[in-house]
Amino acid sequence: MDDLGFEITDAIEWFLPDMENPFVLVHVREEHTRTWMEVLFSPFRRCYITDEVLCDRTTQVAEECGQPAEKVRAQILESKLPDPGSTMAGDFGELLVYLYQAAKEHPRLAFGPKKWRLKQDRTKPAPRSDVIHFVLPSWPQPSEEDTILCAEVKTKATNGASHPISEAITDCAKDRVSRLAATLVWLRERALGESLGAVEIAHLNRFINATDYPPAIKRFRAVAVICSSLIDGELREAPTEKPQDYELVVISIPNLRELYMSIFEAVRKSADSL
Repeated sequence: MDDLGFEITDAIEWFLPDMENPFVLVHVREEHTRTWMEVLFSPFRRCYITDEVLCDRTTQVAEECGQPAEKVRAQILESKLPDPGSTMAGDFGELLVYLYQAAKEHPRLAFGPKKWRLKQDRTKPAPRSDVIHFVLPSWPQPSEEDTILCAEVKTKATNGASHPISEAITDCAKDRVSRLAATLVWLRERALGESLGAVEIAHLNRFINATDYPPAIKRFRAVAVICSSLIDGELREAPTEKPQDYELVVISIPNLRELYMSIFEAVRKSADSL
């Protein structure tokens, strides 16, 4: 899967829906989540920093500071990752939805910016719209099949006052009104000064300057990633009729807090293997 080193076909069976109307409900099975710590730590690490940048910076900083490369590599990676808490939970939900959207589009290729690499503050969520993908089946020739996918993601791993379904729906409306457009412009500004990986300025311009190209498709999702122990109570807030302007997706994951903390710990330790 672009520069993540992950075969997206492996994720398709994780997200098979148990219900698709009036919203999509996915119960991720524990037999699948048991494998995640082994298969996701490298792709998730690459969502924050590429292997190339991590290795290059390790060499440079180790030489400048006279420190062992292993220590420097761990420090660089630590500087990119969120601390345990709400930001880590939110990042995990977004990273998972990045895989979900790509898996749902297969066999079409869906690719997008790794916004977690663009954080100004690792202790806060990445700015703008949460998860974006482009589907450009005949690129570099624009077509009416060109699609942009935008997901607003809310995550709830522990019992608390948040309402991930209604909050995702509310913030998805912001994407549809103006936030997605602002996000694309922001991404283009960032792309002028640094690489966004598979996403190029031409891809962004195709949707920013929409009137210069054939009509494109925009698809919006409100996604709630919820611990399975909390799912029954949270589903009371789900709509009883299918939304017209967006798709609601609810993903139930067993032992969500323990799972994401274990995976991020594996991400941290993965610096030793490079």
